[in-house]
Amino acid sequence: MTGSTERPLRADARRNRDKILAAAMRAFAAEGLDAHMERIAKDAGVGSATLYRNFPTREALIEAVYRNEVAQLCDAVTELLAFQPPLQALRAWTRLFLDYVSTKYGMIDALRAIAATGSNPYGHSREMIHDAIAALMDACVAAGSIRADISAADVAAALEGIAVTSAAPEHRRRAERLLDLNLDGLRTLS
Repeated sequence: MTGSTERPLRADARRNRDKILAAAMRAFAAEGLDAHMERIAKDAGVGSATLYRNFPTREALIEAVYRNEVAQLCDAVTELLAFQPPLQALRAWTRLFLDYVSTKYGMIDALRAIAATGSNPYGHSREMIHDAIAALMDACVAAGSIRADISAADVAAALEGIAVTSAAPEHRRRAERLLDLNLDGLRTLS
Protein backbone atom coordinates (compact mmCIF):
# COMPACT_ATOMS: atom_id res chain seq x y z
CA MET A 1 0.00 0.00 0.00
CA THR A 2 1.56 3.25 -1.05
CA GLY A 3 -0.96 5.94 -0.19
CA SER A 4 -0.90 7.50 3.24
CA THR A 5 -4.71 7.86 3.27
CA GLU A 6 -5.38 4.17 2.65
CA ARG A 7 -6.60 2.08 5.56
CA PRO A 8 -4.32 -0.63 6.87
CA LEU A 9 -5.11 -4.12 5.65
CA ARG A 10 -7.02 -6.52 7.86
CA ALA A 11 -4.92 -9.42 9.13
CA ASP A 12 -6.44 -11.91 6.67
CA ALA A 13 -6.00 -9.51 3.76
CA ARG A 14 -2.36 -8.92 4.77
CA ARG A 15 -1.76 -12.69 4.89
CA ASN A 16 -3.28 -13.10 1.42
CA ARG A 17 -1.15 -10.26 0.07
CA ASP A 18 1.98 -11.79 1.59
CA LYS A 19 1.13 -15.22 0.14
CA ILE A 20 0.61 -13.64 -3.30
CA LEU A 21 3.96 -11.83 -3.10
CA ALA A 22 5.78 -15.03 -2.08
CA ALA A 23 4.15 -17.09 -4.84
CA ALA A 24 4.81 -14.35 -7.41
CA MET A 25 8.45 -14.04 -6.38
CA ARG A 26 8.95 -17.77 -6.95
CA ALA A 27 7.07 -17.67 -10.26
CA PHE A 28 8.80 -14.61 -11.70
CA ALA A 29 12.21 -15.83 -10.58
CA ALA A 30 11.62 -19.20 -12.26
CA GLU A 31 9.61 -18.16 -15.32
CA GLY A 32 10.21 -14.44 -15.79
CA LEU A 33 7.51 -12.65 -17.76
CA ASP A 34 6.00 -16.00 -18.77
CA ALA A 35 4.60 -16.58 -15.27
CA HIS A 36 0.81 -16.88 -15.41
CA MET A 37 -1.19 -14.73 -13.02
CA GLU A 38 -3.78 -17.47 -12.47
CA ARG A 39 -1.05 -19.95 -11.49
CA ILE A 40 0.37 -17.38 -9.06
CA ALA A 41 -3.07 -17.00 -7.47
CA LYS A 42 -3.47 -20.77 -7.24
CA ASP A 43 0.01 -21.23 -5.74
CA ALA A 44 -0.80 -18.51 -3.19
CA GLY A 45 -4.05 -20.26 -2.29
CA VAL A 46 -6.23 -17.31 -3.29
CA GLY A 47 -8.66 -16.62 -6.08
CA SER A 48 -7.80 -14.58 -9.15
CA ALA A 49 -10.11 -11.82 -7.93
CA THR A 50 -8.06 -11.48 -4.74
CA LEU A 51 -4.86 -11.29 -6.74
CA TYR A 52 -6.21 -8.63 -9.10
CA ARG A 53 -7.80 -6.65 -6.25
CA ASN A 54 -4.34 -6.36 -4.69
CA PHE A 55 -2.36 -6.07 -7.92
CA PRO A 56 -4.46 -4.90 -10.88
CA THR A 57 -1.66 -5.46 -13.41
CA ARG A 58 1.28 -7.80 -13.89
CA GLU A 59 3.57 -4.78 -13.68
CA ALA A 60 2.10 -3.75 -10.32
CA LEU A 61 2.71 -7.27 -9.01
CA ILE A 62 6.29 -7.44 -10.28
CA GLU A 63 7.09 -4.06 -8.77
CA ALA A 64 5.49 -5.03 -5.45
CA VAL A 65 7.48 -8.29 -5.38
CA TYR A 66 10.72 -6.42 -5.95
CA ARG A 67 9.98 -3.76 -3.34
CA ASN A 68 8.95 -6.46 -0.86
CA GLU A 69 12.25 -8.29 -1.38
CA VAL A 70 14.21 -5.08 -0.74
CA ALA A 71 12.18 -4.33 2.39
CA GLN A 72 12.73 -7.85 3.76
CA LEU A 73 16.46 -7.61 3.10
CA CYS A 74 16.75 -4.26 4.86
CA ASP A 75 14.42 -5.20 7.73
CA ALA A 76 16.62 -8.21 8.50
CA VAL A 77 19.32 -5.91 9.90
CA THR A 78 17.48 -5.30 13.16
CA GLU A 79 16.91 -8.98 13.87
CA LEU A 80 20.42 -10.00 12.89
CA LEU A 81 21.95 -7.38 15.19
CA ALA A 82 19.62 -8.38 18.01
CA PHE A 83 20.72 -12.02 18.00
CA GLN A 84 24.30 -12.04 16.70
CA PRO A 85 27.53 -10.17 17.32
CA PRO A 86 27.83 -7.32 14.79
CA LEU A 87 30.47 -8.94 12.56
CA GLN A 88 28.49 -12.18 12.35
CA ALA A 89 25.35 -10.14 11.61
CA LEU A 90 27.17 -8.35 8.79
CA ARG A 91 28.41 -11.68 7.40
CA ALA A 92 24.91 -13.20 7.60
CA TRP A 93 23.37 -10.12 5.95
CA THR A 94 25.79 -10.35 3.01
CA ARG A 95 24.44 -13.88 2.40
CA LEU A 96 20.91 -12.49 2.43
CA PHE A 97 22.10 -9.88 -0.05
CA LEU A 98 23.24 -12.69 -2.36
CA ASP A 99 19.81 -14.32 -2.03
CA TYR A 100 18.19 -11.00 -2.90
CA VAL A 101 20.43 -10.56 -5.95
CA SER A 102 19.70 -14.13 -7.07
CA THR A 103 15.98 -13.38 -6.90
CA LYS A 104 16.49 -10.11 -8.77
CA TYR A 105 18.63 -11.97 -11.33
CA GLY A 106 15.73 -14.34 -12.00
CA MET A 107 13.33 -11.41 -12.34
CA ILE A 108 15.60 -9.18 -14.43
CA ASP A 109 13.57 -9.41 -17.65
CA ALA A 110 10.37 -8.61 -15.78
CA LEU A 111 12.00 -5.64 -14.04
CA ARG A 112 13.42 -4.36 -17.33
CA ALA A 113 9.96 -4.57 -18.90
CA ILE A 114 8.55 -2.40 -16.12
CA ALA A 115 11.40 0.10 -16.40
CA ALA A 116 10.76 0.31 -20.16
CA THR A 117 7.21 1.55 -19.44
CA GLY A 118 8.64 4.54 -17.57
CA SER A 119 8.00 3.19 -14.09
CA ASN A 120 10.88 2.97 -11.63
CA PRO A 121 10.65 -0.35 -9.79
CA TYR A 122 13.93 0.39 -8.05
CA GLY A 123 12.66 3.53 -6.33
CA HIS A 124 14.63 4.04 -3.16
CA SER A 125 16.09 0.53 -3.01
CA ARG A 126 19.70 1.67 -3.38
CA GLU A 127 19.30 4.15 -0.52
CA MET A 128 17.57 1.55 1.67
CA ILE A 129 20.32 -0.99 1.06
CA HIS A 130 23.01 1.62 1.73
CA ASP A 131 21.31 2.51 5.04
CA ALA A 132 21.17 -1.19 6.00
CA ILE A 133 24.89 -1.60 5.30
CA ALA A 134 25.67 1.58 7.24
CA ALA A 135 23.72 0.33 10.28
CA LEU A 136 25.61 -2.97 10.24
CA MET A 137 28.96 -1.25 9.78
CA ASP A 138 28.26 1.26 12.55
CA ALA A 139 27.53 -1.64 14.93
CA CYS A 140 30.74 -3.38 13.85
CA VAL A 141 32.83 -0.23 14.30
CA ALA A 142 31.29 0.35 17.74
CA ALA A 143 32.19 -3.24 18.68
CA GLY A 144 35.74 -2.70 17.41
CA SER A 145 35.48 -5.55 14.91
CA ILE A 146 35.98 -3.59 11.67
CA ARG A 147 38.01 -0.61 10.60
CA ALA A 148 36.38 2.81 10.83
CA ASP A 149 38.04 4.16 7.67
CA ILE A 150 35.81 2.23 5.24
CA SER A 151 32.56 3.81 4.11
CA ALA A 152 29.24 2.06 3.66
CA ALA A 153 29.33 3.26 0.04
CA ASP A 154 32.61 1.37 -0.48
CA VAL A 155 31.15 -1.82 0.98
CA ALA A 156 27.98 -1.40 -1.07
CA ALA A 157 30.06 -1.03 -4.24
CA ALA A 158 32.05 -4.16 -3.39
CA LEU A 159 28.86 -6.12 -2.68
CA GLU A 160 27.31 -4.97 -5.93
CA GLY A 161 30.45 -5.97 -7.84
CA ILE A 162 30.51 -9.41 -6.25
CA ALA A 163 26.81 -9.84 -6.88
CA VAL A 164 27.00 -8.78 -10.53
CA THR A 165 29.87 -11.12 -11.30
CA SER A 166 28.41 -14.01 -9.33
CA ALA A 167 24.62 -13.56 -9.49
CA ALA A 168 23.88 -16.82 -11.27
CA PRO A 169 23.07 -19.65 -8.83
CA GLU A 170 25.93 -21.80 -10.13
CA HIS A 171 28.39 -19.14 -8.91
CA ARG A 172 27.11 -18.99 -5.32
CA ARG A 173 30.14 -20.68 -3.73
CA ARG A 174 32.48 -18.27 -5.53
CA ALA A 175 30.40 -15.29 -4.43
CA GLU A 176 30.54 -16.41 -0.81
CA ARG A 177 34.34 -16.74 -1.02
CA LEU A 178 34.56 -13.23 -2.44
CA LEU A 179 32.30 -11.91 0.32
CA ASP A 180 34.54 -13.52 2.94
CA LEU A 181 37.62 -11.92 1.37
CA ASN A 182 35.86 -8.56 1.36
CA LEU A 183 34.77 -8.88 4.99
CA ASP A 184 38.23 -10.06 6.09
CA GLY A 185 39.62 -6.85 4.59
CA LEU A 186 37.32 -4.80 6.84
CA ARG A 187 38.48 -6.40 10.09
CA THR A 188 40.61 -4.50 12.54
CA LEU A 189 44.20 -5.60 12.88
CA SER A 190 44.89 -7.22 16.22
